[in-house]
Amino acid sequence: MTQAPTAPSGLTADVAVIGGTGFYSFLEDPEEVAVSTPYGDPVAPVSIGTVAGRRVAFLPRHGPHHAFPPHRINYRANLWALRSLGVRQVLAPCAVGGLRDEVAPGDVVVPDQLVDRTSGRVQSFVETGAIHLPFADPYCDGVRRSVLAAGEAIGGGAERAVVDGGTMVVVEGPRFSTRAESRYYGAQGWTLINMTGHPEAVLAREMGQCYAAIALVTDMDAGAESGEGVGQEEVFALFKANLDRLRGLLVASIERLPDPDGCSCSTWADGLDLTYTIPGA
Repeated sequence: MTQAPTAPSGLTADVAVIGGTGFYSFLEDPEEVAVSTPYGDPVAPVSIGTVAGRRVAFLPRHGPHHAFPPHRINYRANLWALRSLGVRQVLAPCAVGGLRDEVAPGDVVVPDQLVDRTSGRVQSFVETGAIHLPFADPYCDGVRRSVLAAGEAIGGGAERAVVDGGTMVVVEGPRFSTRAESRYYGAQGWTLINMTGHPEAVLAREMGQCYAAIALVTDMDAGAESGEGVGQEEVFALFKANLDRLRGLLVASIERLPDPDGCSCSTWADGLDLTYTIPGA
């Protein structure tokens, strides 16, 4: 079993927000804590503050100023660091492309399924032994419902409603898809495309954390529309334009999060002799 360094003392959090493209801050007047892990350093120190009466940690997924492209993020260190601070529930806003006409730029979607099309990423804490994670439903139902309820409560009109469900295919990146790839993904019935949702969701489940993605559609992928195809500038611009909206949704979601005790996200390993350390468990 991997030996874990001592978790930082003092600062703790119940909930974490892992910010995506362009989302480099969430908390006001946060305290920062540097966390060492058995898997190297996370992308940045973890910021901790109070939101809606809950202690909340924030970690910019790509590091400060987008230092790490999606295929170079230390996902294991990120999730282990958050768990070492006490985090049991994770909200994960991210930028995605749309693959089918069920979604459009500006939509916020809470996906319920994930397809992995990455390659070369370390996607598990399991390094020895027979530990097989149940992952039929990759996102926590309780956290998903909290986000959907928050979206309904804050309203904003039908065109601003939070969309319930969808399949997010995660590709290696950092390049965008070819038109043929994009059309293939859409033909499978997959609705969203992203570069960071895997292995993040898997590792959160292995850490016993309740995890849900909050996907902002920033563009239609290359095979889903005519023209030159998706470009980085439009993705960053649309995400930036929706930052205040996402922050409001996150605060309202945190207010509604259920008690994680007893959730299958944390009980799946009951009775198993894990070959890796879940700090604080």
